[in-house]
Amino acid sequence: MKGIPGLPAVTVQTNPDGTQDYTVTLQILAIMTILSLLPALLMMMTSFTRIIIVFAILRQALGLQQSPSNQILIGLTLFLTMFIMAPVFNKVNEEALQPYIAEQITARDAFDKATRPFHEFMLAQTRETDISLFMEIANETDIQTPQDLPLHILVPAFVTSELKTAFQIGFVIFIPFLVIDIVVASVLMAMGMMMLSPLIISLPFKIMLFVLVDGWALIIGTLAASYG
Repeated sequence: MKGIPGLPAVTVQTNPDGTQDYTVTLQILAIMTILSLLPALLMMMTSFTRIIIVFAILRQALGLQQSPSNQILIGLTLFLTMFIMAPVFNKVNEEALQPYIAEQITARDAFDKATRPFHEFMLAQTRETDISLFMEIANETDIQTPQDLPLHILVPAFVTSELKTAFQIGFVIFIPFLVIDIVVASVLMAMGMMMLSPLIISLPFKIMLFVLVDGWALIIGTLAASYG
């Protein structure tokens, strides 16, 4: 009984234009590798970082240690990230994923087309000073236009810029709650109630202020609008 030949594990075919095509086995291996890195890519190349840091600072400013819980904040951040990144995801699907599934483009072309929308998104949100910093560290001096920036320079510059923006937004959020803490602490000290923690008294007032100004809608709207 003749054996059934198996699929070739590693086969690289060189095209006439100099590009190379890989077997389905290698393509599946590459896809699985990308999926394993998907959480890191989601955090580093999307709006996830800015949103989750702002939410964490907000919870700290309110004086709430475990409410909302980490699971709720991460879930809200994920859905808000999907909302903000929807144009980018749609562009990747139309220009890279669907043509690749239809076998109209190669895997290399699909990868290039898929990274282009993310490159444009990150470039629009990154400060020039952060780009210059990482270009100097990497000793890259032959980059002529911002569109030519490689991802290994653009991604850390984008993350650094997102951290700066998140802390700037968090600073603005913290100010009104800090004023309430100072006022409550001053009143308690004037009344001679120094043994009573000001945080216990100020917490209901901070929650009431946050509810009255519709704080969640205000912060979520500000975060979404910050990406234009």
